[in-house]
Amino acid sequence: MRGSMRARMMANVESFATGPMWAGFIAFVLVMLALDLFVFGGRKAHRVAAKEALAWVTAWVCLAFAFAGLLWWYLNGTQGAEVAQRKTLEFIAGYLIEQSLSVDNMFVFVMIFGFFAVPPELQRRVLLYGVLGAIVMRAGMILAGVWLVSEFAWLLYVFGAFLVITGVKMLIFAEHQPDLEKNPLLRWLRGHLRITANFHGESFFVRQNGILWATPMFLVLVLIEVSDVVFAVDSIPAIFAVTTDPFIVFTSNIFAIMGLRALYFLLADMADRFHLLKYGLSLVLVFIGGKMLAAPWFHVPIQWSLSIVAGIILISVVASLTWSMPRAAATGEEA
Repeated sequence: MRGSMRARMMANVESFATGPMWAGFIAFVLVMLALDLFVFGGRKAHRVAAKEALAWVTAWVCLAFAFAGLLWWYLNGTQGAEVAQRKTLEFIAGYLIEQSLSVDNMFVFVMIFGFFAVPPELQRRVLLYGVLGAIVMRAGMILAGVWLVSEFAWLLYVFGAFLVITGVKMLIFAEHQPDLEKNPLLRWLRGHLRITANFHGESFFVRQNGILWATPMFLVLVLIEVSDVVFAVDSIPAIFAVTTDPFIVFTSNIFAIMGLRALYFLLADMADRFHLLKYGLSLVLVFIGGKMLAAPWFHVPIQWSLSIVAGIILISVVASLTWSMPRAAATGEEA
């Protein structure tokens, strides 16, 4: 049974994607980033309204599912309906997992911006740089991860155990709020850089009396990039429970990352209402890790994985909103 699992895994590593497909998707991402920067005002500081954020969230979700439709259409015509259905479901499941886990990253963004008191109109551009850095870092980590699991199949069990442990820790420390003031990286940066007392627009560095100073915005950028790396360590192993096809892993990750910034601006002011979502995310990690560990003895069909992950997230979101309504009403009455 272990041999059959390795055979399935090796088959997935051999991606169906051709060179032009990779180039076309990367070109699509670059075009969307260019449009954001030069057409839709990404270079101008402004406060992102909920209506604008909702439009972008809707656009990215629609683009992700349009991509899934194109994927099914291409594979159905070239490799048959069975392969088309399996690969399309793998992409949707991977996208849902990555999008769900990225919500936890959103909570960290809220904490970082709140700690530094970053004005809302200055947040958009720094998040865009965060997205660019995350794309580059995740591309390298995905390629490294795919190569490792293709060479050392037993690493999938290591990933599974890691996800279970991470999920349990997240469950135990769901209410714990990190103290950024004690963050070792932030303390090191403050001890080794000249940092201005105030923001200077969206600038990361400024010259004062001929001396180069870092601004607090640079510290924000560094912490956001580091948080992207930390969350990638969780999210990339998680998607290997669904597929090891590098094209599916990469595209689902990128769609989730590209939509994260808009999701942040849509939900940042309501982050406290999703109080129970972290518990749901921890259960997702435990389920995915357990699925990877149980693979030699029990194969969970992709349809089940998709349904279970979607169900956990949906229940935690509904429970969070239901739980927060009485609290919000009580707060309003007290006020």
